[in-house]
Amino acid sequence: MVFQFEHVDLGGGPEGKWSNGPWKLTDLKHILTKWQKGLEDDGWNSLYWNNHDQPRAVSRFSDDGMYREVSAKMLATCLHMMQGTPYIYQGEELGMTNVAFHQLDEYRDIETINAYHELVYSRGWSHDQMMAAIHARGRDNARTPMQWNHSKHAGFTSGTPWIAVNPNYPQINAEDSINDPTSIFHYYRTLIGLRKKYSIVVYGRYDLLFPEDERIFAYTRTLGEEKLLVLCNFTADAADFSLSEEFIRKSVKLLISNYNQRDEDGINEAPLRPYECRVYHL
Repeated sequence: MVFQFEHVDLGGGPEGKWSNGPWKLTDLKHILTKWQKGLEDDGWNSLYWNNHDQPRAVSRFSDDGMYREVSAKMLATCLHMMQGTPYIYQGEELGMTNVAFHQLDEYRDIETINAYHELVYSRGWSHDQMMAAIHARGRDNARTPMQWNHSKHAGFTSGTPWIAVNPNYPQINAEDSINDPTSIFHYYRTLIGLRKKYSIVVYGRYDLLFPEDERIFAYTRTLGEEKLLVLCNFTADAADFSLSEEFIRKSVKLLISNYNQRDEDGINEAPLRPYECRVYHL
């Protein structure tokens, strides 16, 4: 199994990740597709958005505000329907977000502290400029305590945690997620169930659709006569698409969507809503 880091390096610039430049969906698709196809017969992919060295995926690759829940589900779907072994980093299944501490002394990551001293004191960056970069790309985004419940320090400890809890824990925590059947947590459970139920999710061949589209990440998985169609909108706008006849005329089943379930009589070519995803089984 191979861990690659190309996709999490998107947006780097002259100061590495601290430059925090824009990234393009076509670049993300190119990288992930390269590894899907490259290891197709020769190895096995690790599938991940998050780890202890990366900012929270929902804050980096989608929307941690108005569309936090639907976009977190979309990111999960896009990744979990690929070939490889998915990794779920603590709090990802709750849609935990980046944290925006205001002062440097609230951070603990030595890389972050050293970068601040270098870029602010030696390179002329302003405090606000550097803090914006830390808020977006700092490693401590992934290292704040797990948000278990509504109690003090999010139920992580009765003492003083080594780093402060993200202030949004009253709205994002495991207790509420477990008790809400429509939560991101239960959506992840459904995705895991699909991987166990359908061999095509594990063994099917991956092929990219719409490689030049900057809004939609779409691909198929193929195993014998079976096919999966995965459609993911990476934007906050409606995104239209058009499919070939091989998809339109086939009998299909909608396996999962992060919006209300749609008619299963055929593939619906209605535009994808903001951060919408759909997975069809053909």
